[in-house]
This record gives sequence, C-alpha cells and structure tokens, in this order.
Amino acid sequence: MSGCCGPVTAEIERFGQGTAGLPVVVIGAGPVGLAAAAHLAERGLDFLVLEAGEQAGASVAQWGHVRVFSPWKYDIDAAARRLLEAAGWTAPDPEWLPTGAELIRDYLAPLAALFGERVRTRARVSAISRLGYDRVRTAGREDASFLIRLESGEEIRARAVIDASGTWSTPNVLGASGLPAHGEAEAAPLIDHALPDVLGADRAAYDSGHTLVVGAGHSAATTIIALAQLPEAEITWAIRAGSAARAYGGGEADALPARGALGTRLHQLVTSGRVRLLTGFFTHAVERDGARVRVVGRDPSGAEQAVTADRIVAATGYRPDHAIAAELRLDLDPVLGSTRALAPLIDPNQHSCGTVPPHGVDELAHPEPGYYAIGVKSYGRAPTFLLATGYEQARSVVAALAGDWEAARDVRLELPETGVCSSSLAEAQERRVGLATGIGGGLLSAPLATVSASEGGGCCG
Repeated sequence: MSGCCGPVTAEIERFGQGTAGLPVVVIGAGPVGLAAAAHLAERGLDFLVLEAGEQAGASVAQWGHVRVFSPWKYDIDAAARRLLEAAGWTAPDPEWLPTGAELIRDYLAPLAALFGERVRTRARVSAISRLGYDRVRTAGREDASFLIRLESGEEIRARAVIDASGTWSTPNVLGASGLPAHGEAEAAPLIDHALPDVLGADRAAYDSGHTLVVGAGHSAATTIIALAQLPEAEITWAIRAGSAARAYGGGEADALPARGALGTRLHQLVTSGRVRLLTGFFTHAVERDGARVRVVGRDPSGAEQAVTADRIVAATGYRPDHAIAAELRLDLDPVLGSTRALAPLIDPNQHSCGTVPPHGVDELAHPEPGYYAIGVKSYGRAPTFLLATGYEQARSVVAALAGDWEAARDVRLELPETGVCSSSLAEAQERRVGLATGIGGGLLSAPLATVSASEGGGCCG
C-alpha cells in the first residue's frame, strides 16, 4: 500500500491486522468528535462515541449563553451536513451567529441522534492501553487492540482511538508562572473559570460586587462586557502585558465583525473608566479575607500590585490532560504538549490562529499507531486552534484509518480568501440580539484562505 507522498511504513502497513471487526472509538461528542463520527459513518467504518457528560456537546453547554464570532456556514462539518440533510434536516440561517445553546440544539443534538446508540453519554474514559501490552512491551504491539477503560470499570476494545475530549475540564491556573498562585486552592470557592453566565444563571454572584477578571483573551473580554451591563457591578481587569492593545484587536478592520466589535466595546469600557485596567499584573498570591479575596500581583522585578475583590474570573486558558493515555507511546512537544510535528506550525510565539498552516494525519501521528488526538486537545497549550481546522483534522485522520492515504494527505481548509461576513451583518445581528460576543480560540471558526498542505503555503499565503 502506498500513500500519496511515498510508501507507507511497515509499521503502519501492519497496523490493525489483529483488530478486524472492532470499532473506532471516538472520545468526546463535541463538534470535532461528532465530525469524526460523521466521516467514519460516510466511509462505512464502525465506531462508538464516548461522551463523559450528560449530552452531546456537554462542554459547549457550559458556555451555552455565549454567541460565537462566526456564522453557521462556517460552524458545520461537511460530512455532518451531508448526513443531516439526507435525513431531512434543515440547516439554520447560514449568516446567523449561533450561541452555544443553539449550536447544540440545531446541530450537535440532531447529529448525535442520527448515530443512535453509537453515541454513549455518561461514559467517562479513565485510561487507554493496548490489550495485554503496557507501554514498554514492543513485539506485536501494533496488532493488539486498544483497551479503553471507563470510570464505571467497563472495558471496550477498539481498532483505533480518536481522542477529541478537548481541554474544557482542565483550565490553566491563575498563577502567572504556570504554577498555582499561593493560596489559590484555598480561595477556589471565590474563583470561577472562563465564561460564567453573569447575566443569567450566575447573576446573583456578580450583580453588585467587585469582580476581578484575569486574562487578555476573548473569554475575558466577553465576561467584562457582560459585567458592565450590571449597573452596580465594579470591574477590574488584570493582564500581564504592559498594554491592552492586542486584546482590543483590529476593530473595524477585523474580518470577523463580531470579534472586532468585541474589542472596540472593551476599549470603550476601559477608556470611559467603567472598567479599571491593571497592566503588568502577574498573579502571585490569593488571600482569603473573610467573604472577599485579596489578589497580589508581583512582576519579574519584584514590584507588587494588589486588588481586593468579591470574586475572581480566571480567563487564563486551558491545557490538555494526557493522563488517560499514560500507557500509550506518545511523542509530545516539551513546550506545547502537542505532537512534535505539529508544534512548530501552531506555536503562539510565531503564529496567530490565522497563520497556522493546514495539517492532518501526518502531523497528528504518534509512535502509537492508531491513536490520534484531534481538536483543541491536539494543540496542547497553544491558543491558536480553530473549529474549521478541527473538522479538517477529523476528515484527514478518518481517511487514513480507511486506508485512503491520498485523501488523508490532501489537507485543505476550504474557506473564503478574505472575510467571513460584512460589517452590515454584525450591525444587523446586534440590532436583533445585542452585541455578538465570542469565546476563546478553540471554539471559534475564522476566515482562512483555501490552501493545500502539499503546496507548502501558510493559510493566508
């Protein structure tokens, strides 16, 4: 068997010979996990989706009140669309910016329903290994089936594993050095992570107190803008950078008008004095003070700042947890926690989400044949992930599992050359539902050029 770019290695050639009749197990029933299921279904490959939560899109439900930046036409996987439309589904308005709740109701739930019992909820994976093999044993390893153990104790065999479990359950710590701030654990009852529903279910906790929002991304901006709608709320925003210019974004020049409007609104809140901005704030310690909390920032020179608040929102990003794959042979980049091949393509020191090149099965492969982490988990700690990229990862990996290496390696992002929607769209949507807000990198689609990985170009080249 040969791939499009040369012969497949003997190890990959042999993989799967002892696993005939077993399903591909997909971990996670979010947008990317269900996209993988759709591609598996189209190719006639047996599969089982294991979702730890109560429903498909359980993590999305946690930010169901938030509206994404990109319209429906960029939020639906191509294979999923084909399967849904064949079943009589009517696609939502392609120009509408959905909330997380709408994403579930109008897309993820109907898609999961198509697959019936092949999507199992309340099925949390605790470990993955090879049947009869620990990580050390080599001879015959690639012919052994995967063994997936659930928290319930149930064990499931699989011919391959696609891990799309995401990072939502493993947020970064509040401490600025990658370590928990002193006292962070003790203050946990007063710390919320990204995107609390401050205008809805969580309003009572934020309505009239002082909230400190830590972080410079879109999640922080979304929370600050929501807090500003509470007349009695006092808001302090703390960032490590010396300026908030990057957080304000491109304004009207942004190809995603809703994202540009987010930065513009945030800037207005700071310049008007509605939001107090602390720059150069490196969270060092969190001290409980009765029902309040004192947060101390200490910059690399040792200079300190402090602020006392009623609650903290730690919008500091997420990181992957590879513990369930501890008995598999993973080759992880020591900096990002992605595969080594993918790391230089997504390094946030070099790339924004709009300059990450297309990539697929080759960049996602580990020394453990048949195991792939896709979606936001594949990016490790890089915040440059896009939903559209995750869909293309799913397509490429499934094509490889089907033995279609030509398709697997023809990696493309099929989006417009420039712009996702016009400025009039954002204005019209704001009149209809209020300002369209957004969520951080791993949950967004964005405009990218149509390029092929084989062309060697960047996404905008």
